[in-house]
Amino acid sequence: MTATNGKNKIRYAVVGLGWFAQQAALPSFAQAENSELVALVSDDPTKNEELSKKYSLEHTYSYEEYEDCLASGEIDAVYIALPNHLHCDYTVRAANQAIHVLCEKPMAVTEEECEAMIKAANDNNVKLMIAYRLHLEEANLQAVEILRTKQIGEPRIFNSVFTQQVEEGNIRLRDVTGGGTLYDIGIYCINAARYLFQDEPIEVLAVAANNGEQRFSEVEEMASVILRFPNERLATFTCSFGGASVSTYQIVGTQGDLRVEPAYPWQGEIKHYLTINGETQERTFEDRDQLAAEFTYFSDCILEDKDPEPSGTEGLIDVSIIQALYQSIETGKPVQIQTSNRHQHPTSDQTIERPPNDEKPDLIHAAAPSGES
Repeated sequence: MTATNGKNKIRYAVVGLGWFAQQAALPSFAQAENSELVALVSDDPTKNEELSKKYSLEHTYSYEEYEDCLASGEIDAVYIALPNHLHCDYTVRAANQAIHVLCEKPMAVTEEECEAMIKAANDNNVKLMIAYRLHLEEANLQAVEILRTKQIGEPRIFNSVFTQQVEEGNIRLRDVTGGGTLYDIGIYCINAARYLFQDEPIEVLAVAANNGEQRFSEVEEMASVILRFPNERLATFTCSFGGASVSTYQIVGTQGDLRVEPAYPWQGEIKHYLTINGETQERTFEDRDQLAAEFTYFSDCILEDKDPEPSGTEGLIDVSIIQALYQSIETGKPVQIQTSNRHQHPTSDQTIERPPNDEKPDLIHAAAPSGES
């Protein structure tokens, strides 16, 4: 299936208009030359009205009208930015209407949901991509290249800290919607360890902590994790909703180390600190529009009938790891895991650069968290 408007542009509906969709996604279509924003789906009439005016859109829908949107002939793809527990339902329904799906991470809340999403996409011959924007981002892909070319020797250790303050009432703090530190920000650390080691963990261990504040009554305040990889490599990280904003990872090899800071932002500069044999080099990667790169990549996959690299399988593996981590937290014991086969990992060939998105849109009925993700 290709775009039907004769311009080789994939036409998108954005489903869910929270802070990230408003601040990061909607403005980015202007810099994705093969992608066009044509519709919005939200149950908030004010969001639909004001944002459709802002972006000169004719088509808005409520969630009840989602099927009408899918069957309208106006769209080729959806970008799903809904709470985690809704990802599966809205993906499957889109796939069943032959609409391509770019779904935010985490892909879903359970492995079974992820598998249902993959099956629906395969059954209907549509593209399914999980929105791992860092798989297209230069600083992270150059980190992959540094490890691939053995510049720090054999990589042995991955360590990361990703913390931010999340205010009471934020949906990330609700269990029923698939909230929690591991689903929301821990997934970045898990995914980074996987693409840097270019491998899958075989055993996991995790502990959670909670300072007893009311905002953490449904989900953990923080979690610390150990992932054991083949060849006796270890990845560790701590993620928290109750700490200052920190976003960094470090890979230690037999001859040097690489530190990336901030590691996971969706906007702003990213820095590398590469130390080899005691000598440190610093490199700054300029701010880029990561969402424009993501839309460009996914639209290209649709137009040229290519399978997206951050596939449903990629999303499934992270969710299976997260579920094993919560099992470890509950039992206090290590959990052995066997993930799906993943023969493809992101490489520097996937780098897409678009100028930074300097727009600072006023948020409509949406509060940004104090940190970034």
